[in-house]
Amino acid sequence: MSSTPTPSPSDESPLFALERELRVLTRRAGSSANAMAKRIHPDLDASAYPLLAHIAANPGVRGSDLAQQFGVGRATISRQLARLESVGMVCREVDPDDSRGQIITLTEEGATLLRTTHERRVDSISQALSDWSPDDVAALAGLLHRYSEDVVRWQATR
Repeated sequence: MSSTPTPSPSDESPLFALERELRVLTRRAGSSANAMAKRIHPDLDASAYPLLAHIAANPGVRGSDLAQQFGVGRATISRQLARLESVGMVCREVDPDDSRGQIITLTEEGATLLRTTHERRVDSISQALSDWSPDDVAALAGLLHRYSEDVVRWQATR
């Protein structure tokens, strides 16, 4: 059994460096997402923040659309929504256009807690990047957006 040696930093390709930085970023983002969810409510996990943010941006979204957006099954999204509903963050109502579906909105409490958490997150990012120029921050945001869009496009072809 042979093992492939790990490239040294001097001969590391840009793609290896990118993979490493994405791995570190993903780990740190997961930790941050857990902390943010706990700020919203102590019984929530990391999946809560992006789900609440999507519902806030798309009030009246259908549960099935959330499942598709987040790449999970309907049963999974239903459990997540039940949890959010049980702690008063969202309201589920029967879809007037299709009684089999549900439309999801944030409660006033959910909207307030999400807004407060979002403001804290932006403030934390601002503090962490305080030495960065506005152009560097904008460049990073643009490159991350481009990367995300390209990954979605690539996944659609697989």
